[in-house]
Amino acid sequence: MNRVDGKIALISGAARGLGAQAAKVFTQNGGKVVITDLLEDQGHATVEEIKKAGGEAIFVRHDVTKEEDWQTAVKTGVDHFGGLDVLVNNAGIFFLKPTEEMTLDDWHRMISVNLDGVFLGTKTALPELKKSAAKAKVGSAIVNLSSIAGITGAYNGSAYCMSKGGVRLYTKACALEFAPHRIRVNSIHPGLIDTDMGRQVIDDISGGGAASNAVRDAMVSAHPLGRLGVPLDIANGIVFLASDDAAFMTGSELVVDGGNTAQ
Repeated sequence: MNRVDGKIALISGAARGLGAQAAKVFTQNGGKVVITDLLEDQGHATVEEIKKAGGEAIFVRHDVTKEEDWQTAVKTGVDHFGGLDVLVNNAGIFFLKPTEEMTLDDWHRMISVNLDGVFLGTKTALPELKKSAAKAKVGSAIVNLSSIAGITGAYNGSAYCMSKGGVRLYTKACALEFAPHRIRVNSIHPGLIDTDMGRQVIDDISGGGAASNAVRDAMVSAHPLGRLGVPLDIANGIVFLASDDAAFMTGSELVVDGGNTAQ
C-alpha cells in the first residue's frame, strides 16, 4: 500500500485526528499533502511534524463551508506543489440532538460542513483532478469521509445520519459522473474511533463525567473485535483508496468499524 509516490493530496480538516493521521501516512508513503483546517496552531504543528519526519506538507487556513476558501486552498496547493492528484473530504462535525429540540440553525450547521463542504471541495478540485487524471497511469481520486452512521441509524442522530448518508450516495453519483474522466470516487465509513470526536460521541451519549467510562465500555463491547478504532485504522484505509492499489474501485464503501455493522 505504498503507491502514492509523488502524488499530491489535499486533506480537509487535517489539523488533528483522522485527517492528521491520514496526512502523516500519505507522506510516509511518498506523497505530498496540503493540510487545511480552521485550527491554525494545530495545523502548523502537524505540518512541522511531517517535515521533521522527512515529508512534504503545507497548511492552509480553510473554512469548508465557504467557496472562496476552497478556491484559495486548491490554488495554494497547486501553486506550491504543481498539481493535485487526490482530494480527501475529511472535515466534519458531530452532535446528537432529538428532532423536537433541533433548530433549523442546528440542521443547517450540520449540512453546511458535512454536505456543503464535500460538494464545494469536489466542485472546486475537479478541474485540477481532471488534469492530473489525464496524465496519470490510473487517474486521480476523491475519498469522502462518511460514517457507519451513513449506513445505519443512530439514536438522536438524525441530522448526522442524514449528512453522512448523503455523503455515501453523493459519492456513488459522482463516481458514475467522473468515471469518463478517470477520477475514482469512494467513501470510507469509520466506526467509533478514539479521537476528540469519538470522545465527544461518548460524552454526548453519557452526559459526561463518570458515566462516560460505562458508555465507553459498552461501545467497546459493541465492536466484535473488542476495541475502539484508532486513527491509523482509518488513515490506512484513506491512503489505500487514494493509491494505485485501488485502481479498479469507484463508487465503493470501505467500512472500517471493527465488525459493528456486521451484526
